[in-house]
Amino acid sequence: MRIALISDAWHPQINGVVTTLTNTVAALLKLGHEVELITPDRFKTYPWPGYPDVGMAFLCGPHLRPILKNFKPDAIHLVTEGSIGFAARRYCRKFGYRYTSSYLSQFPEYFKLRTGFPMMISETYLRWFHSESAHVMVATASLEQEMQQKGYQRLARWSRGVDTELFKPRDKDFIQDSRPIALFTGRAAIEKNIEAFLQLDLPGTKYVVGDGPHKDVLAKKYPKVRFTGYQHSENLARFMAAADVFVFPSLTDTFGVVLLEALSSGVPVAAYPVQAPKGVITDDKVGVLSDNLQQAAMTALSLNPQDCRRYALEYTWEKCTQQFVDNLVPMV
Repeated sequence: MRIALISDAWHPQINGVVTTLTNTVAALLKLGHEVELITPDRFKTYPWPGYPDVGMAFLCGPHLRPILKNFKPDAIHLVTEGSIGFAARRYCRKFGYRYTSSYLSQFPEYFKLRTGFPMMISETYLRWFHSESAHVMVATASLEQEMQQKGYQRLARWSRGVDTELFKPRDKDFIQDSRPIALFTGRAAIEKNIEAFLQLDLPGTKYVVGDGPHKDVLAKKYPKVRFTGYQHSENLARFMAAADVFVFPSLTDTFGVVLLEALSSGVPVAAYPVQAPKGVITDDKVGVLSDNLQQAAMTALSLNPQDCRRYALEYTWEKCTQQFVDNLVPMV
């Protein structure tokens, strides 16, 4: 199948959407599909306020249309709802092509936290954006239920995977600080609610692996916390495996691929009982969900790393990519 994927998120961004798209493209190619990836690097972009590595491509329709015409896709999928996704949607609607889309992030909540922009307006835009999709793909049952209540239709499940060869149990001596090691990986931004983790009175040492607009402020405010900045591939996997508990304080994520990366590394999870963790941590042997995040972290330390690893092995990129392919529809 010839599949066109349209996304406003791509490298050098480091986030769950990019991780999902990167691994999905690799799995699609392995399955024998042809992929045309239409992302910001193919257009003139402008930095998003507060996120200099996020490039927004405006008025990209005239350049996008010939790319799609030349590729002649069998199926079109709109990964994100930004300016490139908007241009692709407009193209499909103009020529009567069918397409699918995915709901990967709680953009209205993020945007309000960053700018104060009313959620009602951005939520109205998202409902309009997905209203004509043949399938709107979501990652978890809890997100599907929430979106049904908001009036979304034709929802389909598209789960996530983890590279179990990269993220695996390793020597914990990679980190030499006092234990236990409580770790968070992700973007140092307000929507990740990192301070809920940093404020916890936990024994041992806290680590934040990642970068973002709030990293320097947080590092100054919490001098005892180890801030490593962005880590990639093998180094990221070593940090993850060296932890004793992975603390996930986010209240707004739709899935949280990092949860699977921690479990695949044999590291139990502590999180709030909200959408993303509830969708991923469905076995109390691998994580603790509680409104008391400190209690959750302390209890998670006693969980068996082998149970975590076994649980994560069920989440492969091959399985969820086949799920994605099954949800696609012919353009005409």
